[in-house]
Amino acid sequence: FPLWSEPYFDEGVCNIVMATYSVPFYWREGGRMQIRGVATADVSLSWLKDIVSSVRIYQSGYAFVISQNGVFVTHPDDRLIMKSSIFSVAEAHGDQRLRTLGRAMIHGEQAFVHVPDFSTGKDSWLYYAPLPANGWAVGVIFPVHELFADIEDLNRKVLFIGIAGFVFLLFAIALISGTITRPLRHLDRTASEIAQGNLDAELPLVSVNDEIGRLTRSFANMKVALKEHMNNLAATTAAKERIESELKIARTIQMSFLPKGFPSFQEREEFDVFATLEPAREVGGDLYDFSLLDDSHLFFAIGDVSDKGVPAALFMAVTKTLLKGMAELRLPPSEILERVNLELCRENDSMMFVTVFCGILNFKSGQLTYSNAGHEPPLLLRPGMGPEWMELPPGLVLGVDEDSRYETRELRLQTQELVLTYTDGVTEAVNIEQQLFSSNRLRSVLETIPVSSAERMVQAVADAVKEYSSGAQQADDITVMAVRYKGP
Repeated sequence: FPLWSEPYFDEGVCNIVMATYSVPFYWREGGRMQIRGVATADVSLSWLKDIVSSVRIYQSGYAFVISQNGVFVTHPDDRLIMKSSIFSVAEAHGDQRLRTLGRAMIHGEQAFVHVPDFSTGKDSWLYYAPLPANGWAVGVIFPVHELFADIEDLNRKVLFIGIAGFVFLLFAIALISGTITRPLRHLDRTASEIAQGNLDAELPLVSVNDEIGRLTRSFANMKVALKEHMNNLAATTAAKERIESELKIARTIQMSFLPKGFPSFQEREEFDVFATLEPAREVGGDLYDFSLLDDSHLFFAIGDVSDKGVPAALFMAVTKTLLKGMAELRLPPSEILERVNLELCRENDSMMFVTVFCGILNFKSGQLTYSNAGHEPPLLLRPGMGPEWMELPPGLVLGVDEDSRYETRELRLQTQELVLTYTDGVTEAVNIEQQLFSSNRLRSVLETIPVSSAERMVQAVADAVKEYSSGAQQADDITVMAVRYKGP
C-alpha cells in the first residue's frame, strides 16, 4: 500500500520541509505477486504551505495542517512549523481540552468546536477534517468576534438610527406638547403638593369630560387610594417592627436555654467543654447542652430539628428540656433517647423531628457512654493521630416512631483525647459556587490542627466554615461542640 512519511526538514540537501511518498511495486512470478522494490518520491511541502497560507477567514482566521503525530506542517506562525505539535502547545498552555482535540484530529475525526486560538488565546471556532490520502488533518480557525462582526456592525447602525429617531421623536413631542400642557399647569401645582406628601391638597374643580377633566378625577381617586395605602403601610410597618422585636426577644430567650458563660466548669481539671451556635434565621432549630450529673459524670448532647424558624425553636426548647430532665434521672444514653422520643411523638401534629447525639463522660476514668438518634457522626481527636469518625449505633430520629429503640455504646477516652460533635449545617455549608463544605473538608481542617482546648478546636471549625461560605447565604443553623478529656 502507498505510504506517506512524517514530514521532515531536509537539512544540508534541499533545506526545505519535505515528505516521502512510498509505493511498493510487484512482479508476477510463478502465479504469485512478489514484491520487487519500493518506489519513493520526496515531495516538497512548500506548495502545501502556500495553498494553506492563502486561506483567509474573515480578518485573522487561518488554516493549518498537522501530521499523523500532531506536528504542525503548515501554520501562519513559522515558529510552530516542524518545531511544535498540537500536543506540545496543549502542554505549554496546560490545556487538557486541546490535547483531546489533537487526538481527535490525528484519529481522522471531523468536527466544528469552540477553542482558544493556539497563538493568541482568543476565543475562536475551529473546523477540522482528515486528509484521506496521508492521514494528516487540516483545520480552519477564526475568532468568534469576527464571525459576528457584521451583526455587531448592523446592531450599531440600528442603534444609531434608533437613537436618532428617538431624539427626533422627542423633539417633535416637545413642540406639540408645549401647546397641550398649558391647561395642565394648575393641576401640576396641586400634583406637586401631593407628591411632597400633602394628601389634603385641593384639586381644581372641573366640569368638562375632556382629557384634563378625566385626569383630574384620576388624581382625586389616586389621592384617596394613596391615603388608604399610607395608612395600610403604617400598620404593616408597625406589625413588621413588632414581629422583628418579638423574634429578637425569641432569639434571646432561645439562646438563654443554652449553656453560656464560657469557659464552663473552670474549677474542673478533668475536662473542658465548649460550643457555638449560629442560627440561619433570627431563631433556629439546633441545640446543644451539657451539665454535671454528679461529681464524676458530665452529660452532653447536640441536636438538629428538621425545620427552621419559630416552630423549630419551640421544638428545640422542648427537646432540650426533655434531654436535661431525663439525664438528671441518671439514665443511660439509650434510655434517655427512648424516653425523649416517646414524649416528642405524643401529639406531634406538625410531624417535626430532631436528630440527637448524647453522651455521658465519667471524667474520673475517661469512660464515655453514648447513643445516637440519626445525628451526624462525631469525630474523635487523639494527640499525634488523625481524626477518626466514631462508630455510631443505628438509631431513628426522635419524634417519628414512639416504638423506636436505641443502643448505648462505650468508649474509653485517653488523656487529652477530644470528641467533636456538629450539626449538618457544618458539612452542608456552601460557598458562592454552591459547593458543599463536606465531611472530608471538615476532617482535613482538623488534621492540620494539633489537639488542644475544646474552645480552640470549635473555633477552628467555625472559622473554617465561615471562611469557606463567605459571600454565600447561610441556609442552615451551624453548631459545633467539643468535649476534651484532660485526665483524672
